Amino acid sequence: MKKVSIAVIIISLVISITALGISIFNMSRIKQDAANTSEVQITDEAETDVQYVLYLGTNDKDTYEPFGTPEEAKAKVDEVLSKHVEGFTIQDANGGWTNENGTIDHEYTVVIYLSDTDIDTVHATADDLIKEFNQSSILIQENKTKTEFYSH
Repeated sequence: MKKVSIAVIIISLVISITALGISIFNMSRIKQDAANTSEVQITDEAETDVQYVLYLGTNDKDTYEPFGTPEEAKAKVDEVLSKHVEGFTIQDANGGWTNENGTIDHEYTVVIYLSDTDIDTVHATADDLIKEFNQSSILIQENKTKTEFYSH
């Protein structure tokens, strides 16, 4: 009977040690997989590009009067953008800001989305828009993104 008990204990120990070894091996693989995933994310990050978003208020900086109708403003924005970039999206918005005399003004704002371009082109475009709309500045946001020109 003692021999059977000792044999059961030895078999149990062997099974426990084997299970522990398998667990350690699996944990090592999980850590390696996590490291490989991080490498993939770094690679994906390297493939990201930038989307520029421009916010163009259309009230004149000196008179605070609107450029014209929203349709006229969008037509002028379209004309300027077409000289600088191959593709863009424009969107209507309404903005508010505190002017130099402390009053809050509201204005029609054109939001412009640009992808597949660079900051120098964005600045050249903004220079023309500032001149055309007599603005003090244009807000430019730079967002990291991944762009895909999907086709079927």
